[in-house]
Amino acid sequence: MIDKLGGVLSKTFDFSTTANLIGYDFVQQALLAAALLGLLAGVIGPLVVSRQMSFAVHGTSELSLTGAAAALLAGIGVGIGAIVGSVVAAVLFGVLGTRARERDSVIAVVLSFGLGLSVLFLWLGPERAGSKFSLLTGQVVSVGYSGLTLLIACTAGVLAVLALIYRPLLFASTDPEVAQARGVPVRALSVVFAVMLGITAAFGVQIVGALLVLALLITPAAAAAQVTASPVRATVLAVLFAEVAAVGGILLSLAPGVPVSTFVTTISFVIYLVCRVVGRRGARRRPVPATV
Repeated sequence: MIDKLGGVLSKTFDFSTTANLIGYDFVQQALLAAALLGLLAGVIGPLVVSRQMSFAVHGTSELSLTGAAAALLAGIGVGIGAIVGSVVAAVLFGVLGTRARERDSVIAVVLSFGLGLSVLFLWLGPERAGSKFSLLTGQVVSVGYSGLTLLIACTAGVLAVLALIYRPLLFASTDPEVAQARGVPVRALSVVFAVMLGITAAFGVQIVGALLVLALLITPAAAAAQVTASPVRATVLAVLFAEVAAVGGILLSLAPGVPVSTFVTTISFVIYLVCRVVGRRGARRRPVPATV
């Protein structure tokens, strides 16, 4: 095991091998898919953090596994199945968990039922063990032209919808009671946002797998929140951090052949730690307001 780990470390920075692999079409497709997912995750992530929906991301990604497992069993596109599973789960979370005090329990109830179905679907298809494992850990190199086209279309759709509802959605995310009192359709916005979150989580499953999708949807946004309180700046930083983690994770995984999720999660975690240190140092340097 130590020898194998040493080989991985030595090959990680083998840039000549990485450069050769980048010439392949499937690697270029994977990099483009990671860049699109980084954009989506960076834009959606700060809203997820402000709405305190990190557990919902975990539940949505896990239930995308249910849809993907059902699609795998039925012999249809896994990507479509993952999107359907994520969107259905996200809508259920948005409709049933509008109240903050009951949100976690609703997610837990739906999540446990969905995972039970996932176990059943995966058990019914024992001959596809490799595909099952990729649902948990990600398999971005298998995106293909069809998956990439679907990702581009969904990215454009999510960004277009978000551009239309961003201001009221941000208002509803930061202060839902006041927003509702002023006539903002908080419940409808919650459902729409849940659908966008479900689509993003479904594609995240292809990069880092259902178990680790939080690394792209939450960690970059949480890191950005450590260094700025501005929603716009936090979004820009979250996009930057997510891009570095997603694209950088793929590039570092090419030469050693290690699963992409290993590097994506590591890069995200390091970024978070750095931002946490920077944020605390910045807070210490701020002058304390004088008291009368």
